[in-house]
Amino acid sequence: MQSLWMLVASFLFSIMGVCVKLAGEHYTTAEIVLSRGLVGVIVISAMVWVRGGTFRTPFPRDHLIRGGVGVVSLWMWFYAFSLLPIATATTLNYMSSIWIAAMLFAAGWWKGNKRFEWGLAATVLLSFIGVAMLMRPSLNPEQLIGGVIALISGVLSAIVYLQVRKLGLLGEPEYRVVFYFSLTGVVAGLAGNLVAGKIPLWHAHSVTGALLVLAIGLTATLAQIAMTRAYRLGNTLVTANLQYAGIVFSSLFGVLIWNDAPGWLGWLGMAIILCSGLWATWHNQRSNRNSAKNVPKVDPIATEV
Repeated sequence: MQSLWMLVASFLFSIMGVCVKLAGEHYTTAEIVLSRGLVGVIVISAMVWVRGGTFRTPFPRDHLIRGGVGVVSLWMWFYAFSLLPIATATTLNYMSSIWIAAMLFAAGWWKGNKRFEWGLAATVLLSFIGVAMLMRPSLNPEQLIGGVIALISGVLSAIVYLQVRKLGLLGEPEYRVVFYFSLTGVVAGLAGNLVAGKIPLWHAHSVTGALLVLAIGLTATLAQIAMTRAYRLGNTLVTANLQYAGIVFSSLFGVLIWNDAPGWLGWLGMAIILCSGLWATWHNQRSNRNSAKNVPKVDPIATEV
């Protein structure tokens, strides 16, 4: 099923996160955002040149919303890391899946549609409980501003994912969605460096640093393509739920690279996340089978008469 592309995206995003953490010793956040977008623009342009395609789009406004909101969400999340413990910032940002379920419910209620996938929404909530157990977030009163920023970042991320879904339903190919988001990242990275009074990437580079930013760009681009396909072709809530697997991958990388063991509560949280993803996948497949059974069989010959 197409929602499983989100597992690929989550794995690649977790690799990107490791590289971002390591690259922080060599580059500023603005430089990392710039290089991530720049590599994406180059890779997608090469793909279009080799395989054919066009960057001309009939939906420039939708791309602008997706890119603009996405970059703002990214910057707010990075800023929240300077104000909050990493566990708290990550957990609050991963509430994006909860907001997606809430937005879908609100949209259905507004349109008078009483049917809502409560089973899938429950799996999203269960996954968030697993995330909270894994990350063990804490928020002191003096960290309220940072908490609000991280929370808003999660809301904006939900809007971005729904916008990606919308662009997919409009017929926009994955490469075009990723290209314009990468291009927005380049502009945002340049602006961030100029505001800071720095010339981006204009300093001595080590082989390690250069390889890290290249890996960030490549993994981010491939992850964006996989994520876009998952939201375009898969079930929205299943895809949102499978996104939580990324935090499991990141935790495992933390154990392997930094020996940062999550403890028994963290391992239990990972188990809940994985079980929730399996539950969501099973629930969606069962719903599809039931829907197929309810579709009346039509004589194909009769339809041609």
